[in-house]
Amino acid sequence: MGVIEGNQLVSGNTWEQIKQGGEPAIKRWINTQMAGKSVVIVCIGPKTSQRKYVKYEIEKGWKDRKGVLGIHIHNLKNLLGEQALKGSNPFASFTVNGTNLSSIAKTYDPPYTTSTYVYEHINDNLAEWVEEAIMIRKRYG
Repeated sequence: MGVIEGNQLVSGNTWEQIKQGGEPAIKRWINTQMAGKSVVIVCIGPKTSQRKYVKYEIEKGWKDRKGVLGIHIHNLKNLLGEQALKGSNPFASFTVNGTNLSSIAKTYDPPYTTSTYVYEHINDNLAEWVEEAIMIRKRYG
């Protein structure tokens, strides 16, 4: 989105190549992508909370003392111009010292239904959300 630099999108072809190496290759790639980052940002779609490697990223990020935050993206249009259903909170399946991670890590649901406005809202607020996630993580040691 231009707010966070140094993150490259992964093409479908690259992802398919990574998957061919199996679980160890996928985890190695995730670990490499997360190295040197302060925050794990989870884009929450309709199936995000069910995805094995999203769960891995959240768990690894928290264990590595990174901030975590979620952004609901159901009102952004996909490549076909469609909007998806809202996904459930992927942090709900984790606990931290007996507290559900969903009550610690923030999720943001842009207050618009028009894709352009949703994108602008995320773009305008992402840097602040990242800083807040870092501060929240510091509070939990």
